[in-house]
Amino acid sequence: MREIVFDTETTGLDPRSGDRMVEIGCIEMVNRVPTGRTFHAYFNPDRPMPIEAEQVHGLGDAFLADKPRFHEAVHDLIEFIADSPLVAHNAQFDFGFLNCELGACGHPEVALTRMIDTLAIARRRHPGAKHSLDALCTRYGIDRSHRVRHGALLDAELLAQVYVELNGGRQIGLELAGVRSAEVVAEVTLVRRTRVYREPRPHGPTAAELAAHAAFLEGVKAPLWNEGAATSEC
Repeated sequence: MREIVFDTETTGLDPRSGDRMVEIGCIEMVNRVPTGRTFHAYFNPDRPMPIEAEQVHGLGDAFLADKPRFHEAVHDLIEFIADSPLVAHNAQFDFGFLNCELGACGHPEVALTRMIDTLAIARRRHPGAKHSLDALCTRYGIDRSHRVRHGALLDAELLAQVYVELNGGRQIGLELAGVRSAEVVAEVTLVRRTRVYREPRPHGPTAAELAAHAAFLEGVKAPLWNEGAATSEC
């Protein structure tokens, strides 16, 4: 199963008030194993970056000035995500910005039925605990020492690891056992077809073996089984 884990960085909290997406990072996973394929892009929001947002992700006006507008890179993004389920942390936020940007340039919105929210999963699995990405990385022992500031691709990479842990950890790889099992069955079947079988040898004692056993018993003095027989006769 193909899934896309993604994260966004923005100019603020509400796309309906004019805030824009300035970065998106996507990680491709198949059977919840990263394939190494990613999509990453920065966007010029055509508006000043509030200082509060810049302090979170470090993306300022000078850095974003020469970056493409969202509509200039949207086709590559749509091709990458295709029709796969989309995994995000607090997914309503990221879906809100993604769909707002898509709608603004005339593309269909991503259906909410494709949304997988790791925040909701974490709340069900760990009620009463902290559910931020940092807190979940700490809980599952995921190294985030290189996360000095928020970054869409970096956060998506961390979230991909958290997503695996939220769904059973490294044991999730056992889902691949079905594929491997089919290969093993094929190999065993091939061996069975090519192996030359011998006729089973007889396992009963020979006359010589029976005579040797009887001679051995005759040489046993005061055998215990005779004591049992004497007791039963009394």
